Amino acid sequence: MKRIVFLSVLLLNFLVVNGQKKYKIRTVGFYNLENLFDTINDTAKDDEFSPMMELKTNRSKVYWNKIDKLADVIDQMGEEKAKTSPAILGVAEIENKQVLEDLVKSKKLKKKRYGIIHFDSPDKRGIDVALLYQQRYFKPVHYEAVNPNIYSNNKKVYTRDILWVSGYLDNELVHVIVNHWPSRRGGEAKSRPLREKAAYKVSQIIEQIREKEKNPKIIIMGDFNDDPTNSSFKSVLKTKAKKKNVKPGDIYNPYEKMFKKGLNTLGYRDNVNLFDQIMFTYPLLNKKGENDFTSFKMFKSAIFNKRFLTQKKGRYKGYPFRSFSNGQYTGGYSDHYPVYIYLIKEDK
Repeated sequence: MKRIVFLSVLLLNFLVVNGQKKYKIRTVGFYNLENLFDTINDTAKDDEFSPMMELKTNRSKVYWNKIDKLADVIDQMGEEKAKTSPAILGVAEIENKQVLEDLVKSKKLKKKRYGIIHFDSPDKRGIDVALLYQQRYFKPVHYEAVNPNIYSNNKKVYTRDILWVSGYLDNELVHVIVNHWPSRRGGEAKSRPLREKAAYKVSQIIEQIREKEKNPKIIIMGDFNDDPTNSSFKSVLKTKAKKKNVKPGDIYNPYEKMFKKGLNTLGYRDNVNLFDQIMFTYPLLNKKGENDFTSFKMFKSAIFNKRFLTQKKGRYKGYPFRSFSNGQYTGGYSDHYPVYIYLIKEDK
């Protein structure tokens, strides 16, 4: 909560100091929706092992309650300063396109006219990533699902595809890469190579973009199942934590500094982790003292961790207020906090 207040004060002070100019403020976010499954058994997937399908009664009631709760969170993300929900929102742990259709048509979101970009992935549990976007702000021109082609012990790992979307945010070309990397099942060390391979595939996508565009604005977001200091970021993607060290061709990760301060987006096996992150390439960086907003630049990054999203008691006290626990619906939102950044530019 303190961070959100601090962010609001900083942004307000900036706009007052630069009061002679008007600015567009757009929110770009990411949210792991925690097992957003429908109530229909899909025999082609292992969805019967999802928390939704494990419920013995009231599945439909639970489903629509979860839809409304998630919509409420999305509706509030960035609204304080952008005066609307995210212009671009990556999501993870969704079963299919239909659950997203239900989400964007919910009472809180239907007037936002969100478009959906989704592909069914080869993940064994049947969960996918997707991109939601307000059609008045973002116009996609290219999108594809990229299979990370991960193998372990000569066997294919059926994990989530990486979603690559390029489009115009208020007439400015940006590229968004949405991720949900392999889990830490079996332990962090044992599963680490899988996430390093996913990171390498992201680096290949970035190189593809750079072959056609000299200084592309690329946003990499997701539930990475890794913290900002892990090797997938520091050794493979070579992310930088300090603005002063970021040079053309580099990726800046503002969430590394947050992580080192003890902030988190989830609790996992009695540890706190910051798996949900948004990072981006040099052209979106507003370096200290520059304040050049003639094109979109990141002004601030944040974790959307308002008090109502935090569990107040019980086993998961202090963690994100999850939807499911011990085969029951808790009435919560997600076991992850969403993350978001503000992009701002002069409104000429």
